[in-house]
Amino acid sequence: MGPAMSKLLVHLLVSALLLWLVSQIVTGIHIASFGYALLAALVLGVVNFLVRPILIIVTLPITIITLGLFLIVINALMLMLTGAIVPGFQVSGFGAALLGGLLLGLFNLAASAILNRSARRLPLA
Repeated sequence: MGPAMSKLLVHLLVSALLLWLVSQIVTGIHIASFGYALLAALVLGVVNFLVRPILIIVTLPITIITLGLFLIVINALMLMLTGAIVPGFQVSGFGAALLGGLLLGLFNLAASAILNRSARRLPLA
């Protein structure tokens, strides 16, 4: 397995753990098992890759007017779409999705900073 595949698997595992953490904090988000957390992390990654850029372009005027804050709403919509696709991952409303998306974004930012800092210290062989 190459370094790119290892990095992808680590990112998937971290994303699943962060989704599980968000589900423990936000009462309107429920994950049936860690397997569903992995599946939800994978689907969320695909949704963010395919759908999110289109929504960002379509909503660009409102995003500019709100100085980028509308991107939080787009993150919530991506979380709700993932909840509609993955059977063991439930998002029970826009408020839960908004809070969950905000927390997930903050946790991802922190995790990326930690992983990138440790990756710079320990180069892959």
